Amino acid sequence: MLENSARKDQGSFEDGLGAAMKQAGEEFSVAGRPLLDGGVARGRRRTVLRRGAAVTGSVAALAVIGLGGSLVTGNTGSSRNAGEVGAPAAGLSPVAGVLAALLPEGRLREQPGSAAGGTKDKKRPHPSAASVVYDDGHGKAALSVSLSRENPDRLNEDEFSCPDSNVNTFEDCTATTLENGSRLVLFKGWEYPDRREETKWWYANLLTPEGYRIVVSEWNAPAEKGAPVSRSTPPLSLDRMKELVHAEEWRPLVASLPEPEKQAPAQPAPKGLSGAVILDRLTAQLPDGLTVKASGKQEAEYAYVVVDDGRGRSFVQINVQPDMSDVEGDLFGAGTEVLPDGTKVVTREGPGEKGGAGVKMRQADTMRPDGFRVVISAFNTGNQNEAATREEPALTLAQLRKIATSTVWRK
Repeated sequence: MLENSARKDQGSFEDGLGAAMKQAGEEFSVAGRPLLDGGVARGRRRTVLRRGAAVTGSVAALAVIGLGGSLVTGNTGSSRNAGEVGAPAAGLSPVAGVLAALLPEGRLREQPGSAAGGTKDKKRPHPSAASVVYDDGHGKAALSVSLSRENPDRLNEDEFSCPDSNVNTFEDCTATTLENGSRLVLFKGWEYPDRREETKWWYANLLTPEGYRIVVSEWNAPAEKGAPVSRSTPPLSLDRMKELVHAEEWRPLVASLPEPEKQAPAQPAPKGLSGAVILDRLTAQLPDGLTVKASGKQEAEYAYVVVDDGRGRSFVQINVQPDMSDVEGDLFGAGTEVLPDGTKVVTREGPGEKGGAGVKMRQADTMRPDGFRVVISAFNTGNQNEAATREEPALTLAQLRKIATSTVWRK
């Protein structure tokens, strides 16, 4: 029944698509983004990680109130059954039309060309995403919605877990499995974890047992990047975001998307050492007098520890990467030391990578003749995104060099 209803609704949506929205004034870019930022380690080439209220009787009931496609949004407290979504308001894609009906009263403008995705019928693409600028009277805010169908058996746990607080700075996050088996992440953080700009990024990420995924993101600026903050917080509370992703009005749209592959395609095995092995070997080589307060790892190539020598916490991270010869010229220039076995070594000392106030970094970078790279860095803070918590990193350059050139990484 749901699939039949969805096919009817898809036709209704596509038949109701109006003329392209005019662009009047503001420029806004909310491109598709990974749920979480990519690999946290310096020098990584592969991304490891980088995220419903009741509605009025008809999306088409939205009133055009200005030039360039501005719309009045808002619901009346009534709700339809799943599958009863009507045609979108003129100029809005189906996803943006449903979003407009679900939002509290305000003005909404869709970013032209923001819809993405497609169906098996290439001649009749069905949008599965939308980005809008929304104003509830307290300042403009960027919002984006992404819909997809996924195989829950191939769930990427990283996408439905909260970030590591030792690596990322955020205000609040919960990751739960609901009574019906759905997975839900509610996140409050910043567009830039080091908070070099005060653009806040909040999102709700829902995956239902049948594989329907709805992700809604919001910012306290008219764009996720490159726009001044226009309000103190994004417009919707996390409770409201939770209601929004659970709204039944999304289901016909998601049901009309292509079904996910039933079997996972073969994935290449990660190159190099696993994160667990790297963490064990790093911990075993730490100098005496250091207490490990926290640790973490990725699937392969990267691990970190937070250590304390009695003078405050210090973040230490390491990459162990094969096949890095292509960046050798960028990393090892004048002043490079060459060991008898051909290993190149460079030590560096200077400001931290991510902008935390007063953060210093010490680093030893090495590359074997076959392109096998080991680079280790230490900071005078327990979190690179936050301010310094001690005068100097807990490890000296000599200690970092000893760890990076150790033979344990090739065993």
